[in-house]
Formats: sequence, structure tokens, C-alpha cells
Amino acid sequence: MTYKTLLVEKQGGITVIKMNTPERLNAISEQAAADLLAVLQEIKNDNSCRVVIMTGEGKAFIGGADIKHMIGLDAIEGAKFCFAVSKCTLEMDKMGKVFIAAVNGYALGAGFEVALGCDIRIFSKKAKVGFPETGLGVFPGAGGAQRLQRLVGIGKANEIIFTGDMVDADESLRLGIANKVTEPDELMAGAMEMAEKILTKSPVGTRMAKEALQKGRDTDLEKALEYDKNLFGLCFSTEDKKEGMAAFVEKRKANFR
Repeated sequence: MTYKTLLVEKQGGITVIKMNTPERLNAISEQAAADLLAVLQEIKNDNSCRVVIMTGEGKAFIGGADIKHMIGLDAIEGAKFCFAVSKCTLEMDKMGKVFIAAVNGYALGAGFEVALGCDIRIFSKKAKVGFPETGLGVFPGAGGAQRLQRLVGIGKANEIIFTGDMVDADESLRLGIANKVTEPDELMAGAMEMAEKILTKSPVGTRMAKEALQKGRDTDLEKALEYDKNLFGLCFSTEDKKEGMAAFVEKRKANFR
């Protein structure tokens, strides 16, 4: 399928989504949000895809939302546009696939929200993230306020959101926003290397781990441990568990299917 605002490339079990309106810093428009949701739904039904790498063309990952579009929206329309972005990240949460954000440049506003919706974030040294929304009379309402405080703590999230200051790659790494920082020309190679490493692991184990992490994030420890116990037990009914443990005992590489 062809999309107006992004490019999709499949390499074995890896799908690369590249936002592709560099003349607008890959800003999220209604069309871009619709394209992103459509490609996510396509990937959701693609059992051959296990890892998704998201990146942007040009100087930005996603430079933010389309302000020229938002300026004319009323309250209902604004909420609808906001939900179009958060619906994408919710889809990413619920999918049993690993999402890697390869943040090549600016990831601001809605772009930062999309990056935070990924499971792993690899930053180019040129990457900068932030939420400029309070300077526009709004706030990061498509998941940014909620996801950032869970990642860095409410105090630091307050500072980033209230001031609207941008955070560079090195500071993002220190705060735990970025998992890794690379030279600009090594970003995609670093993302592909991590994706390929994930592909060597059990599809079932990876999928169950993501589900446990997502569910446990928003519940108390006792309930989370109960959930983990049930998912762990379920793993024992799978061929992946049999192959993984047999390979370990036999001192050979596992052949997961």
C-alpha cells in the first residue's frame, strides 16, 4: 500500500516506517495521523513482522503537530485531532511487536509523543526532544504528559513540560529517555543491529515480555506479579519454550519459528 506522508520498507522480520514530509519537518497533519494509523493496522496483521523501526526523512523525526491546521480547530475538533495521535501510540502499545524509534533530529510535541510510544529509543547526536505546547496555549495531550512522567519522574516531566525547553541527545540518555546515542551516520545501522538482535530471541517470549511490561506499568505490584505468573505459565505451553530450553541444554543456537 502507498501512503502520502510516509514510506514503508520491509526487510525480513523488520519493518521501517519513515515519515516523509521533510519540507514540513514531518509535522503530524490529519493525513499523516491517518497514514500512520493505517500502516500500523497493516503491520498488526503481518505475522512476519516482529520489529518496527520508526524514523524521519531530513532534519526531523517528527517536528510536531501541524500548527496551521490546529489554529482553526474548535474544542471538539481539537480533541479529535489529539486522539488521532494518541490512538496511534495506543496501537503500538497493544501490538505484540517491538517498536524502535530512530530519532534522527527534532522530535517535538506530537513527535516526542510518538517517540515515547516506542519501546526503545535510539538517538542521533543531532536529536532534540521537547514539548513546546505550553507556549502555544495547550499541553502535550496525546500521551506526552502521562508517558514522560512514567519515564523520568514527575518532577523532571514538570520541568520539561512547563518550560518548553528542548532536551539534547546526551541529556536524554542521562534521563533515560534515550536508550542509546549514536553518530548521525550510524543511527539506522544501530537501530537495525538492535532489531536484528531482537529477531534472534523467542517471538513468544518477546511478545509476552512486552505485554507484561505494558500491563504492569499502570497497576500495583501484587496485581502485576499475578499477571506475570499467568503469562509465564502460558509460555510453557509453546514450542518456543521447548526449543529455547532444549537449545540451552544442548549448547546450540535456538531455532525459533
